Amino acid sequence: MPFLVLTAVFLQFVSNLSNELGDSIHGTDRDDREGMRYSLQSGTLTPKDIKVLIGWCIALSCLFGLLMIRLAEGTLFSLEAVGFVVLGLLAIVAAMRYTLGQKPYGYRGLGDIYVFLFFGLAVVVGGYYLCSGDTMIWHALLPACAMGCFSVGVLNVNNIRDMKADAATRVTMAIRMGERGSRAYQTALVAIGWGCMLAWSLSSGRGLSGHLYVLTLPLFVKHLMVVWTKKDRDLDKMVPMLSISTFLMALLTFIR
Repeated sequence: MPFLVLTAVFLQFVSNLSNELGDSIHGTDRDDREGMRYSLQSGTLTPKDIKVLIGWCIALSCLFGLLMIRLAEGTLFSLEAVGFVVLGLLAIVAAMRYTLGQKPYGYRGLGDIYVFLFFGLAVVVGGYYLCSGDTMIWHALLPACAMGCFSVGVLNVNNIRDMKADAATRVTMAIRMGERGSRAYQTALVAIGWGCMLAWSLSSGRGLSGHLYVLTLPLFVKHLMVVWTKKDRDLDKMVPMLSISTFLMALLTFIR
């Protein structure tokens, strides 16, 4: 489990750093952009510094990922082990190509799909199999879909906040759907995520302690209330709020 968490953490670092570098290269992080000023935008770090950090994070995610697979499978040379190595490499490529490369998928409104696949299905289902060895991976599909929806929600609220600035340089789902449509989409993501979690916990016959995650519901409700009533910089806090709420939900889900 520690290696799984560390692998996910450094993959997230790769994603965030690559996103910052790509936005800087493509001129997305301009002075009129809403939200916090990042390291490249403020001059704290140079592109070379970011590239070095990305290299280190990739190396560490590979290291912890290989240790995780070796511990779970007992070898790195079985068919299943090789499959997980390939999945890990695809996750690294997906994390970097969001805004990097000649045709970054994050600039074509495809980021939501990749986030759902890699931060939802791949991470949860793959982690479930590695930790449990249970081939009945369909048990993990509902919580995987829930985490995927909440992860897409983090991306979407960020894109709602940045709609004005992004309109000049890229296309996002928020821009495609407009202000009202993107807020309805955010509501649907949170509602579907909660529906998946409730369906999973009720169908699995978990006791009272297995439903502690419902304590986080007010955080999600408050998040949606602000999303519907605020815009631009007033949405800054909603990105970390949804991230932290999702983390707390996941933590409370597995307290038995």
